[in-house]
Amino acid sequence: MRLLATSALALLAATPAMAQEINALMWCDHTDAALLDPFTEATGITVNVKEYEGTAAGLAILDQSQPGDWDVFQIDGVDVGRAVDAGLLAELPADALPTADFFPEVVMAEQNGRDGKVYAVTDKFGYNTIAFDRTKVDPADMEDMATLTSGKYDGRIMIYDYYVPIIALTAIGAGAATAEMNVENLAALTEPLMALRRASAQVGDVVSSQTALATGEVDVVVGGGEWLTAVLLADNPNLDWTIPKQGAVRWAESVAILEASTKKDDALKFIQYLVSPEGQARLAVSGCYWGMPANQKAGDHLTDEQKAVLRWDSQPDYLARAQLYPVADAALDTAMQDMWTTMLQAE
Repeated sequence: MRLLATSALALLAATPAMAQEINALMWCDHTDAALLDPFTEATGITVNVKEYEGTAAGLAILDQSQPGDWDVFQIDGVDVGRAVDAGLLAELPADALPTADFFPEVVMAEQNGRDGKVYAVTDKFGYNTIAFDRTKVDPADMEDMATLTSGKYDGRIMIYDYYVPIIALTAIGAGAATAEMNVENLAALTEPLMALRRASAQVGDVVSSQTALATGEVDVVVGGGEWLTAVLLADNPNLDWTIPKQGAVRWAESVAILEASTKKDDALKFIQYLVSPEGQARLAVSGCYWGMPANQKAGDHLTDEQKAVLRWDSQPDYLARAQLYPVADAALDTAMQDMWTTMLQAE
């Protein structure tokens, strides 16, 4: 990656760190040493990361922790409001964040803020859609989600094990809007979700989904996308992904400072690094999974090959056709988890 003459890290390092370390509760893409080490080298602040997956799991960890145990929290962008309502997040200084450089669609001011205050900032986004091996399936079939439950690919499909995007993708396949999902209309998605389960060989997390597709154990991953295939392309150039005609789900990661943190200044430095062009470029191609950086200036630090894999030039079309995760209140979240548990237990 090319570095600009004046880097964000140089600016962050100008003020000596007051604390030696901060603790961050993050997804696996934020655990990469190639992302964290440059920040520590420049600031002297060590970032201790605990990995988790799924908002419900993250909130459970916070509930079981002591106040001040965690400083930085990564969360699904649409779930920031839940954390704000619970009093978990500190207000961020809006003028300290380069959101003017972001893709406009992913600033998500309404989701990341409340009553004119900013509580989180988007740092990465991408798509839960259909990933596949184009030598094992007909790529044209992947343009229609109905093909997945037609019987043609029974036993060759894997479902990504995260209930929110898969239920949302099921809604999109059924012609419903994710923004309109609620407890009352959720039941209509039961049969489409169960049909997908019957057509699938297994359900798996990030690593097992990547492994199954790479080894040929399955040929299609529902819920996959660039985040799943990009890290595998060097050894598996036949892997691909698409947004079918019905659309896809756009995921967005937000990062925030916890209200109970006693190291807010250092936590803010870390967040500023994550949304800087350099930090964004490193995060985009993290070893766990790739995704689009929120900050468009990250493109100055990515190679043409990396941008091609991320489909940088296709983003206007993709952003227009994808829907956000549903904004789930406690009742809808519980209902979706119950539906997911029933699906997992089905034979």
